[in-house]
Amino acid sequence: MAKTILIVDDSSSVRLVVGIALKGAGYTVIEASDGRDALSKLTGQKVHLIISDVNMPNMDGITFLKAVKALPAYRFTPVIMLTTESQEEKKREGQLAGAKAWVVKPFQPPTLLAAVEKLVLP
Repeated sequence: MAKTILIVDDSSSVRLVVGIALKGAGYTVIEASDGRDALSKLTGQKVHLIISDVNMPNMDGITFLKAVKALPAYRFTPVIMLTTESQEEKKREGQLAGAKAWVVKPFQPPTLLAAVEKLVLP
C-alpha cells in the first residue's frame, strides 16, 4: 500500500512540484495551505511523513510542528522542513521542535526524495 505524505506550504506551485515528485515515486499525497489547514487534515489516518514550509500565514511551520508533536497519533511522524530559511538559528529552532531534516528552497526533487526515503515511516 502506498505511504501517505502531507505537504504543508502556502505556495500552490511548491505543493504542485513536491506533489508531482512524490506521486512519481509512488506516494499518496495530502496537501494543506498552512499549519492550521494541515492540522484540520490530520484526522487520525496514518501519515508516514510531513513536509512543511516554515513561513506561512495563519500558522507557521515551527508552530505547526510543535502542534503535531503534541498529538499522540502523530508525535513520531517524521517532519522535513522545506523552506527558504537557511539560518542556523531557524534550523536549530526546527530541530528543537522535532524536525528531522531541513531542505532549503529552491530544491532538487532527487534531493528531497532522498530525504523522504530515509525518513518515511515503515
